[in-house]
Formats: sequence, C-alpha cells, structure tokens
Amino acid sequence: MPEATDPDRRLPQIGVGAVVLSAGRVLLIERGKAPAEGTWSLPGGLQELGETVAQAVAREVAEETGLEVEVGPLVEVVDWIERHADGGVGCHFTILDHLARPRDPAALPVAGSDARQARWVDLGALADHALHPVILRVINAALAHPAAATAR
Repeated sequence: MPEATDPDRRLPQIGVGAVVLSAGRVLLIERGKAPAEGTWSLPGGLQELGETVAQAVAREVAEETGLEVEVGPLVEVVDWIERHADGGVGCHFTILDHLARPRDPAALPVAGSDARQARWVDLGALADHALHPVILRVINAALAHPAAATAR
C-alpha cells in the first residue's frame, strides 16, 4: 500500500483483501510497511489499473505469501480511514475482502513484498496475534458465509 501520508492522494484507494481458509486455519501476514506496519492482518493491497478485483486478490496473496489461491465471494467491504490529530485524513482505503482457498493446501507461505512474515494460524489461536477488531470481524464474516464450508 502507498504511504499513508502521500500528499497526492485525495480520493479513497480501492484495496482488496483475502480471507484464505484451509483445514481450520487462516492465512495471516505481518505488515512490513505503513499503514499498520508491524501488525498482523489479512493479505491484500491495492487494485491496479486494468485489473479485476479477483485478479488483484490473487496477485496480492501471491506477492505477500507466495501462495496461489482460488478467489471466492465477497464477504465484507471495509472503509479504513485514518485521521491525523487535526482531523485531516491520513489515508482512506475501501477494501473489498474476499473468501479464498489455497490451490495447494499443503503449501507453506513465504513472506514477500509488503509482508514481514506470513503464516497459517489456527482459527482458535487468533487472539495470539492481536488482530484489529475489524480484521476479526472480516474473518468471522468469511466463516459465516455459505461458501466457507467448502473453503475450510
């Protein structure tokens, strides 16, 4: 993602995220750049010009984790807005989070591009990663989606 303080951004940016589920686990990354550097999150990033949302989801997961995924349905839309102390907007991303599953469930993630770390995390161990409440809400929305039964 671009720096949150980029003065040339005056419009919300379109972002994508992936809730990749497999065998009672979810794929998480530790963010390596702003915004939210050093926090655990879902893989994702910005959609590029000429790219469909599904293509963006698959590309971002591959760039950040090395895994190929089958992109499933939209599960949540998140407006991520960070404000400066004076009330001005530091960044605004509209993030389209999709359910996804790995093409190879045995493949291990390897951190790349914007990620410091990438790993499978047991759904029962999410509390160990201090996830932002919005990330937990998105994961729960994905788990509640009818398509999640075939993605777990």
